Amino acid sequence: MLTPYERDTNQTATYPQIISWYQQLDRQYEQAKLVEVGKTDIGKPLHLFLLAADKQFTARPDRVTLLINNGIHPGEPEGIDACMMLARDLLKANKLPKNVLLAIVPVYNVDGSLNRSVSRVNQNGPVSYGFRGNARNLNLNRDFIKAEAENTRSFQLMYQSLKPQVLVDNHTSDGADYQHVLTYFSTQKDKLHQAVSGYMTHTFQPELDKMLAAKGFPSAPYVNHMGDTPESGLMGYNDSPRYSTGYAALFNCFGFTLETHMWKPYPARVKASYVFDEAVLRLCERDAQTILANQQRADKAVQQQTTFPLSYKWDRSKVDSITFLGYEAAYKPSDVSGLKRLYYDRTKPFTKRIPYRNTFVADVQVDKPGAYIIPQAWPEVITLLKRNGVKLQTLSRDTVITVSAYYIADYKSPQRPYEGHFIHSGVKLRTEQQQIQFYTGDYLVKTDQATNRFIVETLEPQGIDSFFAWNFFDSILDQKEYFSDYIFEDTAADLVKNNSALRKQLDEKRASDKAFAESADAQLDYIYRQTPYYEKTHNRYPVYRLK
Repeated sequence: MLTPYERDTNQTATYPQIISWYQQLDRQYEQAKLVEVGKTDIGKPLHLFLLAADKQFTARPDRVTLLINNGIHPGEPEGIDACMMLARDLLKANKLPKNVLLAIVPVYNVDGSLNRSVSRVNQNGPVSYGFRGNARNLNLNRDFIKAEAENTRSFQLMYQSLKPQVLVDNHTSDGADYQHVLTYFSTQKDKLHQAVSGYMTHTFQPELDKMLAAKGFPSAPYVNHMGDTPESGLMGYNDSPRYSTGYAALFNCFGFTLETHMWKPYPARVKASYVFDEAVLRLCERDAQTILANQQRADKAVQQQTTFPLSYKWDRSKVDSITFLGYEAAYKPSDVSGLKRLYYDRTKPFTKRIPYRNTFVADVQVDKPGAYIIPQAWPEVITLLKRNGVKLQTLSRDTVITVSAYYIADYKSPQRPYEGHFIHSGVKLRTEQQQIQFYTGDYLVKTDQATNRFIVETLEPQGIDSFFAWNFFDSILDQKEYFSDYIFEDTAADLVKNNSALRKQLDEKRASDKAFAESADAQLDYIYRQTPYYEKTHNRYPVYRLK
């Protein structure tokens, strides 16, 4: 039984061919099961193919679950074809590991897969392939927190049912030219819990690299370089929670984003993907007990963890080196512009050590509260928490509670949208203790859960991929009530006259801020904000902290 790719190695399987292939394997082998796990934006189901030696297709605490995701960008289809062959070969040879549940997403971006074209300029095969965006033109590998796509919502439910220990996301890279067919980046090591990170970095990856080299695919870190060419040094990738591996890291799962090189022949890229995925599977089989124990230790530790990083910055001072197989780069006049252009000379390959900087440190951290309270008025947030395995309680009666409330003091937003959002960054906060009325049905989120990282990194507004960053709470940034200046002038005059402290503050601000001193409107607004008339809910973040 041959895949469409094996019949013509410059073709990748179409969506109907992919699903038909896995249906056939399901019918033929009792150790295989194809299931529908939810919807996609284009109306087709999202499928998951499960392989289990014991024919038990649910996640269990005594075996590793390896999740392999394909076609998140369907124009990068090597993993799709490689996994079709890998699944068949494992079943045919009866070589499924007994201690690993293998879960394969045949094609995640079904929408993009059906939008078949040649959109990736200079890609060396196949003849045609899917498109990067989904039916809503969303990049699904930026959607793992905001979950706007039906694909992502289905994925989150599937992920939480599987609770994998290891994730592989198959991709194709462009950029610089070099000899490597295969590069990859792992979950950023400094963001993972120590119990998982140490093993991934010092045991799993070195063994994986040896296995890849032995199969003829020496690997390198994802080629994200500092200067014009890779020799300038490679930089580690900061995979925040919007990405698949960053999302998985919130649940103490380590992952790999495989990047085969788009300029290499398509058969070489498919073979590299096959070799990579199989090698990861065999390491999961070999070290299953260690992998399980590490995640369990991390889950318990996260329940007790008190301080959580919310964003990270690259540490330029920490430099390692790696062996890189490149081509010499040079410059020549462009035939288009006549100006200097870069090119790589494939007649001059080299092997050399180049700098590699892959250390990140937390630049914003927060101490977790005992719990968060979220009013039921924010159902989208509640739904996301529930879908991602967070346990919530509802208040059983109307009650006034003393909480710590954040006010958004400042933030930055871009002028152009990113994935349909004007994502906030540089968030500055001030905090007030307040007594706030809550109601029956409002939600309490305790922070004694294994999902604490997801809870804290999405609910704290300074988080790089927090719900606030993704505009879930933008309505609080609008002021709803104002004043009529010609009427408020008299009220403001009385306030300044009768309140010496306010008068002093106003004088000091005039003295220190020339623009303020020359603006009557700004001074009236300043006084207005000191009065009971100014709404307390303006810029008040509606997720409250309890000790």
